[in-house]
Amino acid sequence: MRPDYQMSQLDVLEAEAIHIMREVAAEFERPALLFSGGKDSIVALAEKAFWPARIPFPVMHVDTGHNFPEALEFRDRRVAELGVRLVVASVQESIDAGRVTEETGRHASRNRLQTVTLLDAIEEHRFDALFGGARRDEEKARAKERVFSFRDEFGQWDPKNQRPELWNVYNTRLRRGEHIRVFPLSNWTELDVWAYIEREKLEIPSIYFAHERPVFERDGLLLADNPYLTRGEDEPVFTATVRYRTVGDMTCTGAVSSTASTVAEVMAEVAATRITERGQTRADDRTSEAAMEDRKREGYF
Repeated sequence: MRPDYQMSQLDVLEAEAIHIMREVAAEFERPALLFSGGKDSIVALAEKAFWPARIPFPVMHVDTGHNFPEALEFRDRRVAELGVRLVVASVQESIDAGRVTEETGRHASRNRLQTVTLLDAIEEHRFDALFGGARRDEEKARAKERVFSFRDEFGQWDPKNQRPELWNVYNTRLRRGEHIRVFPLSNWTELDVWAYIEREKLEIPSIYFAHERPVFERDGLLLADNPYLTRGEDEPVFTATVRYRTVGDMTCTGAVSSTASTVAEVMAEVAATRITERGQTRADDRTSEAAMEDRKREGYF
């Protein structure tokens, strides 16, 4: 009897991601991994791709200064455990240097300001390839991305001028000043990510599971009560049992009502929903129909 060499869906996705990471390590001189402590960047953390060696490139976090404390604690602890170099690009430093201007008003956020900070850090450290945890199922603009997403000398993305990727063959040629954004999880779904977390027994920040938190409602989102947001008189604080589907800036990342306290329970909720995590919880994607694409054209993640 011939042996069965069929691979599971997770095995196929994992093999593809590992191939992409190794391709980048082989082809580029100064790659880096964008790491926020979120579930997608945890799955893409490249431990398996280079085991038993250490991850051969630094990890970089674009720090808005308005992060969830649980995510920062997790980031620092995992970086120390893995022994990798952490590069922190600070939005606050960009503001202090006059590179960007702090937004004001009810819907003020530092989320869009991250673009300048990211591009400055890429230039300073001369990174030629950056891994990101973005997936095509998250948002319409991200569905347009190639796995290897070319960025010009200004860090900009042109969705109509992308390189073909036939048979998983990637064009890595760059001129001076250009770089590539690489998305090893492009073909994964949110449910795939959670299934992989369960299979590999990966640790993730506690805010991904149900917990009690003071929140208030704004524009249909449950936002955490925090010192970076000014509430209106029509936005009373109340305590709710919530979890987060995505981790971002506290000023624009909403929670969802949930009692899911295990990975299996989260997977059941994800399987039943028909709204993507960004569509349900990110205020920055609601400013216009093309909000994400506009930011990506400017150099956003």
